[in-house]
Amino acid sequence: MGGGHAAGLQPQPLAQRLTREGTSLAIGIPRERHLQERRVPLTPSAVATLTARGYQVFIEHRAGEYASFPDRAYAEAGATLVYSPEEVYQAAECIVKITPPTERELQFLRPKQILFSAVHMGSLQEAFLQTLLDKNVTAIGYEFLQAKDGSLPIMRIMSEIAGYAAVQIAAELLGQQGRAMLLGGITGVPPARVLILGAGTVALYAARAALGFGCSVHVLDEEVYRLQRLRIALGQPLPTGLIQPDLLDELLPQTDVLIGALYRKGSPAHIVVTADQVAKMNEGSVIIDVAIDQGGNVETSVQTTHELPTFTKYGVVHYCVPNIPSRVPRTASIAFSNVLLPILLRLGDAGGIRTLLAAGHMLKTGVYTYGRQLTNRTLARLFHKESVDIDLLVL
Repeated sequence: MGGGHAAGLQPQPLAQRLTREGTSLAIGIPRERHLQERRVPLTPSAVATLTARGYQVFIEHRAGEYASFPDRAYAEAGATLVYSPEEVYQAAECIVKITPPTERELQFLRPKQILFSAVHMGSLQEAFLQTLLDKNVTAIGYEFLQAKDGSLPIMRIMSEIAGYAAVQIAAELLGQQGRAMLLGGITGVPPARVLILGAGTVALYAARAALGFGCSVHVLDEEVYRLQRLRIALGQPLPTGLIQPDLLDELLPQTDVLIGALYRKGSPAHIVVTADQVAKMNEGSVIIDVAIDQGGNVETSVQTTHELPTFTKYGVVHYCVPNIPSRVPRTASIAFSNVLLPILLRLGDAGGIRTLLAAGHMLKTGVYTYGRQLTNRTLARLFHKESVDIDLLVL
């Protein structure tokens, strides 16, 4: 038994047999330090696939510990462990993160490096953007990465998790901090009344989970077609309506759980529930503002953390953690890695990012800085800057 245990630590010979000639890309995975982030963008299994194809992977010590992926698993997958973020940025051509680099990490970026990370438009500073431009970094934002069918693959998979988790969180808060009631009710006791703002992916999976609990669910959105699409996806009728002040005034005093999940594609979220309307909700009601990472849907929402996730305003319990998927970091990391791995494999096979972008790969939609140029129109409008079409830069 002892010999078998030791053998598990040896380099895997399979990796050499699967290596493709010409594939040489160094990928760096720093440990996340932003907003109590607990996810890791690539799992040991994904790293093993990359190293088997000839990639080098440098990962910072303890990067996967919160997701239950120990250093040993990455070492066995062929990754090189380093012990500071500086070493990761120095060794790698391509930096893969979950959250944007911190102010300190920005200083480690080198010219022509590739950066994969979220953008977090709700808190994005112009100085951050300018640093990427000055350093000639090719930056890819997960919020912008779009598949051929128009979907946002990484955002969608994280939204699925956030939708399910929002209802689980609501169940805990309603029973422990809120109205001391069971979310789904029991025989003779009615279930909680759940109001969901938005009809996108987060709302779909939140509605599915709430209906699974037996809750009374009402969904509001600003577009009828999105409500129609949600009803079709759920496969069952449920009350829906357009977001209007009069309807909110009617529904909110009857609502036990309010879930804010209203987004506008490529833009910050916006406020639709006022402080006065929150004040009219029943004491002990719960608000889960999932859209807080993009600015929030509720006027009384203020970003919270996993350590101190809630606060009470007007007697209503608010949960406003901006990275809900990080609450279940192992599930979220595996889901994230499943989307990111094929993109990195294509990047290596193409022999460089310019070739891949010129070929029209979906990676092109995620690029927001390239060749010291801003290439994303949404960010250009946000900061009153000019943008250049990425196609003109990669011809």
